[in-house]
Amino acid sequence: MSRALHSWGCYPYAPQTGHVCHWQSDVAAHAGNIVRLRGSTLPYGNGRSYGDSCLAFTSQVLHMRGLDRFIQADWVNGLVCVEAGITLAEIFAITLPRGWFLPVTPGTQFVTCGGAIANDVHGKNHHRRGTFGAHVLRFGLMRHGVETVICSRDEHPDLFAATIGGLGLTGVIVWAEIRLIPVRSSQIERTVMRFGELAEFFALSAERDAHHEYSVAWIDCLAKGRRRGRGVFIVGDHAQEGELTAAVPSRWYMPATPPFSMVNELSLRVFNEGYWRAHPARRTRDRIGMQPFFYPLDRILHWNRIYGRRGFQQYQCVIPEGAAKDALGELLRVIADSGQGSFLSVLKRCGEIVSPGLLSFPLPGVSLALDFPHNARLELELFPRLDAIVRAGGGRLYPAKDAHMSGKDFRCSYPRWEQLEALRDPALMSRFWKRVTAV
Repeated sequence: MSRALHSWGCYPYAPQTGHVCHWQSDVAAHAGNIVRLRGSTLPYGNGRSYGDSCLAFTSQVLHMRGLDRFIQADWVNGLVCVEAGITLAEIFAITLPRGWFLPVTPGTQFVTCGGAIANDVHGKNHHRRGTFGAHVLRFGLMRHGVETVICSRDEHPDLFAATIGGLGLTGVIVWAEIRLIPVRSSQIERTVMRFGELAEFFALSAERDAHHEYSVAWIDCLAKGRRRGRGVFIVGDHAQEGELTAAVPSRWYMPATPPFSMVNELSLRVFNEGYWRAHPARRTRDRIGMQPFFYPLDRILHWNRIYGRRGFQQYQCVIPEGAAKDALGELLRVIADSGQGSFLSVLKRCGEIVSPGLLSFPLPGVSLALDFPHNARLELELFPRLDAIVRAGGGRLYPAKDAHMSGKDFRCSYPRWEQLEALRDPALMSRFWKRVTAV
C-alpha cells in the first residue's frame, strides 16, 4: 500500500510515493525493490520537515510511521528503546505517567524519533541540554545490502556522528535508545515578560536564561522604528508537583487546503498587534499544560493548510553571539520593510553544548524562525537579502526547514558535509542533498 506524501511546507511541490514499513524487515525489502527499480530512496517519518530534506530524489520514500513500538524500558534509570517511527507524542503517552520526560523536544510533538535524530532537533532548552542527539545512547542503522549496524559513541562512532543530524542519508534508523530526564509534573511554571525592542530581549535573555530550563521569545516581525524587535519573552520550568499526563489530542483541525493563503499583510498586522497587546506590560506568572507551552501550533491539526495550495517556507537561521544583535536587527528591518512576515516569529538562544552530530544546526548564538507564504518574491527579493545578512554575520540556515539555500552557502556553513558524503549510503538521496552538494 502506498500514498502520496509531502513536506510540511508543501514547497517544493513534489508528491512522494510512500512504501509503508510495518516491521524492520520491511525496510530492507522495500529499499531493495526501490533501489533496483529507481536507483535510490529516503526514509520518511511523519512529514514534519518543512522543505525538501525529507523528499527523495526519486520521489520514492520508505514510510517509517508503522515502526511505532516500544522495544524496552528501564523505569529506574530512565532509559527507553523505541522504534524509529514512533512520535514524541506516543513516547510521552507512556513515559510521562511514570515521571519521565524527553530532555529535548522541538515545537511539535508529532515528529518521529528517527526524524528527531536525523535532524538533530533542538528545543527551548538548548542553553541547558543541547540537541536531541546529545541524549541518544545507541541506535540501529540499516544500510543497503548490510546487516543492521549498532551505532554509539563506542560502536561505529563515525556513523553515529554522521547520522545525528545526517538528514537520513547515512542509513535507515530503525530503533534508538534514549536517556530521559525525571519530572514531577507535566505542567510548566511559566513567567511571561513583554519587551519593547530587540535590545530588551538580549537583556532579558542574559538575565533569565541561566535560571530557567526553558526560554523562548515571540517577536512582532512587522514592527518598525523604535518598536522594532518588540515581543514577548517566556521562560518556564517543570512544576515540582502536579499531574503527570501527556498533551490532550487536539479536536481542532484545518479540514481542507484553501486555494489561496489566509496569511497576508493585513491579517499579519492585526494578529501581531493583537498578540503583543494581549500580554500585560507587567511580568506575570502562571502554570500551564505542556501542550500550550511546548506545542502551541499542534492545537490545530494540519495548520499548514492555512497557507493555501502554494504552501509556505520557513526561514530559520542562527547567528553567532557576537554578531547576533546587529544581524537580527537588520533581518527584522528588512522583513518589516518587505511587508511579509509570520504569525509565529520565534527567537531562541542556543548554548555552548556541542552536538555529537557532524551537521547539527545550532551554534552558540541566537536563532530566528519565521514562516512566509510562498510566492515568487521570496526567492527573488527577500531571501537573498536575508541570506546576505546571515552570511555576513557568520550564521547559517537550518536544513530541516530549508527549501532555497544555495549550495555555496550550505557548503561554507557546514564544512564537514564532505565527511557525511563519504559515509552516505549510496542507496539514499534527497532532493535537498542533490541541490546543495552539486558543485
